[in-house]
Formats: sequence, C-alpha cells, structure tokens
Amino acid sequence: MKLTRDLRLATAVSVAALTGVPAFAVDLDFMISDVDGKANIIAEFAERYKEINPDVNITLNTVGYNVIREQLPVQLEAGTGPDIAFVTDLGGMHPYYVDLTPHVDAAAWEAAYGAVLPWYRAGNEGGIYGFHTEMTVTGPYVNLTMFEEAGVEVPGPGATWEDWADATRQVMEETGSYAGMVMDRSGHRFAGPAMSYGAKYFDDEGNLVIDEGYEQFARMLVDWHKEGLMPPDVWPAVSGSKYANGNEMFFGQDVPFYMSGSWNTGNVQSNVGDNFDWTVVPVPCGPAGCGVMPGGAGLVAFKSGDAEKEAAAAGFVAWMGELEQAREWYTRTYAIPAHATLQEEGLDYTGAGASQNVADGLDAFTKMAAVAAEQTPQAYQLQGSPIGFKVYNSTVEYLSAALNGDLTVDEALDKIREAVK
Repeated sequence: MKLTRDLRLATAVSVAALTGVPAFAVDLDFMISDVDGKANIIAEFAERYKEINPDVNITLNTVGYNVIREQLPVQLEAGTGPDIAFVTDLGGMHPYYVDLTPHVDAAAWEAAYGAVLPWYRAGNEGGIYGFHTEMTVTGPYVNLTMFEEAGVEVPGPGATWEDWADATRQVMEETGSYAGMVMDRSGHRFAGPAMSYGAKYFDDEGNLVIDEGYEQFARMLVDWHKEGLMPPDVWPAVSGSKYANGNEMFFGQDVPFYMSGSWNTGNVQSNVGDNFDWTVVPVPCGPAGCGVMPGGAGLVAFKSGDAEKEAAAAGFVAWMGELEQAREWYTRTYAIPAHATLQEEGLDYTGAGASQNVADGLDAFTKMAAVAAEQTPQAYQLQGSPIGFKVYNSTVEYLSAALNGDLTVDEALDKIREAVK
C-alpha cells in the first residue's frame, strides 16, 4: 500500500511538472482594483479556468487603486502580497514577477506582445513577465452638449492646450459650470502635455531630468488652478502622491473637458448614458508636438516561495494571454489590444455591447498612440523606466503642494528634481 501511494504521488508530481498545473488544490489570492468595472469580467474568466483546472481556486480581493500603487509593493517586499494582480507600475515591480517563459510559447509571445514586453523587464534581458491586458493612451473627453449650449466651437485637431483653455473658459462663463478643465491627479496624465512643451524626461545619458519643457507646463497647470479654470477638488484636495480622478466631475457636467485616457471609455458610456453627448478628441498640442502617454495594465504572477502557487498563478496568466482569451478580454473590456494579431484584425466592440460612441473613441485613442510613437518617443522610454512612478508620484506630490501654497513653484520643481535624482 505504501509503495502504491508513493507511486501515485510521484506520478502526480510528474504530471504537474509536465503541465504546469498543480498536483493538489492551490488557493490563489488575486488583487484587483475595480476602478474601471472589470472585476466581474475577470471573475468569469477565473471560473472558466477552474473548469479546466479544478484544483486551482482563485479568490478576488477588490481594493482601491491607491492600495495597488502604494501598499502592494510594501506587501511584496514583506512577503505578504497576493499571488496575482493587475498592475500599472510595470517596470517597478519587476523583481517580484514570476517568469512565464516555461508556461508559454515564447516565440509566439514575442511576436504577439513584443512591443510591450520590455516594459516588464525593467532593462533586463529576456523573460516574459506578464499579459498586457490593456494598451492605453492618454487623451481628453469632451462634453459636446455643454459646448453647444454655450455656443462655443469645439477646437479641431492640432489645437493647442492654450486653445482648449480659451474654449473651455468661454464654456465655463456661458454655462456657469464649476470649472473648464479637469485632469486626473496623476504624473502619468501630466507627462503627455509636458512633452508637448518640450519635456524630454531623459538626457543624452539616459538620466531622468526635469527640464524647461516640464517646467513650462507645470507653471501652466498651477496658473489654471489659481484662475479657477481647473477645480480645487482633484489635484489640491488630496494629500501626498495619491491618485484621484475627475470622473464624477465629468459625469455630473461640472466640466466640459476631462483629460483621462482610453481605459475609461466603457466607464464613461455606463455613467453618462443619454445624459449628454460626448466624444473623444485629439490630444491638445504644444510647440514640441502632441504629447500622448502610452501605458496600461498588466496581469502578473508574483513570487511567493511556494513553487506550486507560483506555477498555478503563472499558468492562469499564460492562459489569459492566449489569443482566444485575449480577444474576448480586450473586446469585452473595450481595451486597445496589445496583441499584434488583434491590432491588425481589429475588434468588434459594438458587438460586445459598446455604443458607436465608444467604438469611435477607441479608434481615436488608437490614432493618438501612433502620434505618440512618432512625435514623443520619450513617452515609451518613460513608461518602461523602472523608476517612472518615482517621477509620476513626485510630480503629483510637489505640484499639489505648490497649488496649496505650501511651496512656491520653484521650490516644488527643486523638490521634484531632488526626488528624481
């Protein structure tokens, strides 16, 4: 009996080694922020995966986005983090990722996701560390109804940030709206406009720098807040480097212009409904071009020291990145695909329930991504930098301090330079 039991155990271990599936039941903790309403969709995929791999139990732990930005790295360092998560600090968390290479066709993944895989490697050579669940670009949403009521013409492609400031200022005056423009409290959202004014973010040696272009847009942002064109409820109202968005202000028609990004299209559709007409417009420009920041979220598996857990977590991530699951995921979540084949084929968003407005918006964002690659290539370099979030966070923290009068703009810029060094 002992020999039979030992043989059965050895066989199970061998099967696990060959398939990457655990031999015994494994419980995985999956951390997710549901800021964009995708938890229910990933829960369906997790259930479907369990049908294929009944010994893998995946439990979703829904948290605020700031938990992922600020607390998740601390948890991982302490060895108390989850097994799987959606992350946006793609390069910064590289040391904690499980390499998916044993679980995927590496050549196929390089062909499909080669443009974004370096973001996860943080400057290291080789390895496959995540499924890029959403290729995003930053850009603005505009309330067309408010412009129409104000009798103000919507600026066209190529319009500058100053043009949009003038136009939204007029809408604000004519409609009595609370503010004219709102931008997410995010250094990532700030970066594209700053690049429009010449922010390079990197010197010739590849060191991060805060230059004149960055400084120019920083002063513009501060001036717009002081004027009241931008509201005090987002950037000045939150402490430290915490993220805050302008969703509710846009949904409630408090502002006609909202600088957000492609990930928000489905959310805008769900919350605005028929309340007003809206559209996605080309990102405003500056003397150095029309700055757009690429990015997105990635599904990753984390090291835990438990080989079976790591294998099970990596197996789920690898399965999600396969063509059919990826196609369904991108379509249902209204995401720009990072998969090269799906980018070429295109996706039927309207067939998945998206309005034509959302489909048109995603098309507009996709075109903006091409602009970014051509006009501001430093955007892709910044997104892949392992200390990119250091720049983003210090931008928010110290410019907000200037907005609140705790620092002068010059002092804030010095603080940011110090943090970047």
